[in-house]
Amino acid sequence: MNLPSSPIVPTGRTLALLAFLAPVAVVIAATAPGAWIIAPAAGIALLLLVLLDGWLAGGIIKFDCSVPADAEVGQPAMLRIDATIERDSDARLPEVAIGFEARLGDRGVVNFQLKPTGEASRFSGTGEAVPVRRGTGVMHDLWLRWAGPLGLAVRQVRKTLDARIRVWPDLSPVRSPVLQAFLRDSQFGLVARRIRGEGTQFEALSEYEAGMDRRRIDWKASARHTALYARENEAERDNQVVFAFDCGQSMCEPVDGLPRLDRAVSAALTAAYVALKGGDRVSLFGFADHPQVMTPFVTDTRAFYRLQSAAAELDYVPREPNFTLALATLASRLKRRSLIVLFSDFSDPTSAEMMVESVERLVRHHLVIFVTMVDAELEELAATQPDTIGDIAIAVSADALARQRALVLQRLRRLGVNVIEAPHDKIGYQLIDLYLQTKRAEAIG
Repeated sequence: MNLPSSPIVPTGRTLALLAFLAPVAVVIAATAPGAWIIAPAAGIALLLLVLLDGWLAGGIIKFDCSVPADAEVGQPAMLRIDATIERDSDARLPEVAIGFEARLGDRGVVNFQLKPTGEASRFSGTGEAVPVRRGTGVMHDLWLRWAGPLGLAVRQVRKTLDARIRVWPDLSPVRSPVLQAFLRDSQFGLVARRIRGEGTQFEALSEYEAGMDRRRIDWKASARHTALYARENEAERDNQVVFAFDCGQSMCEPVDGLPRLDRAVSAALTAAYVALKGGDRVSLFGFADHPQVMTPFVTDTRAFYRLQSAAAELDYVPREPNFTLALATLASRLKRRSLIVLFSDFSDPTSAEMMVESVERLVRHHLVIFVTMVDAELEELAATQPDTIGDIAIAVSADALARQRALVLQRLRRLGVNVIEAPHDKIGYQLIDLYLQTKRAEAIG
């Protein structure tokens, strides 16, 4: 982008010199009135030095800003600046500041320096913006400044940007070498193999041999062939798995820098990828005070991007969720028994009671896994040694909330719900383990 010549601006060093010269001028005027001309002469000399330094800084010829079109929440998005500045010295490197929406970073700005590229007058540098929420974020302003050799003046340029970055869910766990190695070695790996001897789906008949489980004998087939024949089954596939997300107020609260909802989405997509590899069908369902989205069932990893796109549309709703409406809507749309993985959290007994009642109706026809993240802040407040009366009150309140939370989770377990309560970086792998365990037990279909 071609730019006009940039203005010359004094630096902090210039202002410090002026602050130093002001009392000196007062002293001269008080002790030697005839030498008053020294003060304005020094000011003019400093002004000329500032102008000279600004001129030596050189003028901007052009600069380009490269912004990625897509990024993942919690993962750095690389911003690149290439500038051509006509100057003779590289002693003082140009500085860049890019302003953007709070969705793209906590502070809303990223600062970094440009470095020489080895070509005359060419500078380049990269900075990182770490998105903290999904959606489309806008980068609105760019400032570029570079100082003269004396450090008394800088020249700067401001450019209005209209660069947009689409922030998607974090899929780094899906791409992790650990998960990929697991999928290659697992029976639910890259090649979907038929596993005989497990499951309930009939595969073939074979002659009964000593050591086989007698419960596998097919007595009708044995009577027809006048010999003992045993059934060989294969592991169940084509199960329905629904990942349901509470997008309400509690899930909008941050945990380790990102909203709980985004932590849940990342874990769910990781488990969904494994489920698709295992031959099951996966759908996403989001709700808050009303249902937001429910995707059709995806049956192949080649359509995994549909789940990612649907997860990116889950909105942050700062209101209490309506579990009764949401889970009743979900149940009405499911025509067969399914595995429902519910990601949620609760902050008060009233909302927890409504959630338990809704889940109780759901477990009558479906298998439910409830996933919640450990409230590390609450545990820390309850475990901190109190020093004052205020600390005691905080510790008592935190302990009461922790006990209420434990009671709610215990009630869910008594209903037959599998509960996962773990740190945010472990819920994904614990969910995969529980899913595979449930699949091997043929408890879904």
